[in-house]
Amino acid sequence: MLYVILIAAIVVFWLVAIDRPLLKVVFCDGKVTQEKGHFPPSFKHNVLDIADRTPFSGELKVYQQRTGTKLVLSKQIPKKIQQRIRNVFPHQGFSAKGKHKNSL
Repeated sequence: MLYVILIAAIVVFWLVAIDRPLLKVVFCDGKVTQEKGHFPPSFKHNVLDIADRTPFSGELKVYQQRTGTKLVLSKQIPKKIQQRIRNVFPHQGFSAKGKHKNSL
């Protein structure tokens, strides 16, 4: 019985504590140094254009939530550049992994 509680605790820890973004992009002086996940082409083009015009360093993460996607930017990215990235973020560009029924 103890092993069931231990396994449940490990599963809960894994679901809550582990950072699991849909997309993670790391920038260093306006260049992409690390990219993990699906980076939609139009969003990638716009973000790289912003990075070319005003180089910055930091991290961009996209999370899937029940209500849609959530964009998280690191604090190293200046506020003006954060707003420009939020303006080009495609909220509909990231698809959910499960099948959704269409309501009529």
